[in-house]
Amino acid sequence: MVMFTTANTRTEPRRALLAAAAAAALVLTPLQATAAGTTPADALAAAAMSPARPASETARDRYRHPVETLRFFGVKPTDTVVEIWPAPGYYAEILAPYLKDHGHYIAAGFVTGLFVSPSRNRAMRAFAARFADQSRYGRIEITELGPAGHWQPAAAGSADLVLSFRNVHNWIAADDQQKMFDAFYGALKPGGVLGLVEHRGWPGETVAEMAESGYVPVDYVKQLAAKAGFRFVAEAEINANPKDGHHYPKGVWTLPPTLALGDQDRAKYLAIGESDRMTLKFVKPR
Repeated sequence: MVMFTTANTRTEPRRALLAAAAAAALVLTPLQATAAGTTPADALAAAAMSPARPASETARDRYRHPVETLRFFGVKPTDTVVEIWPAPGYYAEILAPYLKDHGHYIAAGFVTGLFVSPSRNRAMRAFAARFADQSRYGRIEITELGPAGHWQPAAAGSADLVLSFRNVHNWIAADDQQKMFDAFYGALKPGGVLGLVEHRGWPGETVAEMAESGYVPVDYVKQLAAKAGFRFVAEAEINANPKDGHHYPKGVWTLPPTLALGDQDRAKYLAIGESDRMTLKFVKPR
């Protein structure tokens, strides 16, 4: 476990929060505020609208709807939030500043080490370097989650929320899907929330088809959660895309941002946009 620590600078938190919102208001047009469904005074919207976020990431907000998604999951600034496999850091760039003064952000990243793929080692090194600025991101805790016995993303019963964005298909490919859901259940407090966004597949697809295409049926995700002990709460269409036909030569990676076919039919896939996604909320019973 790697932890970034910093001195406690939480004096006058309300004044700091208002100052952050006011700074965001300087770069937020009324149209942007309306599109985000909030006002610049909202701390979550302020974090999402920060000019410090990379343009490459804000360009994807129209597909990912981060403010609406995090509101649906019920994230509060006082929460302990565990994000699963967060590299390169799209949601961390919003969550870490939002939680910095009153909450705690935990990044449950890839398992690293000598016998792990070099790309995952590089991804976690880059993530740690990106979020090392404690004045902006606060005390970020980095844990490891995955094979080789790393099945504890946070201390047992310590998290208010566990969040995962477009990861379930990867766990299916590694045959680790149930271990992951069990790990989330263990990390959450009673009453804690599991929030998931995943590429939405058609009912009846086999596990092999899910692993190959990257699309997962909603019912299959609900089954994994139920087996771990979770209770289903709600489903939202925040991240739906009716243009997505779900079946492509290179699976979901045919669509942006990956565009696995390169220039072949590029305009066609750009017009479709990013994948159709389920947004599911579960709770660990009290």
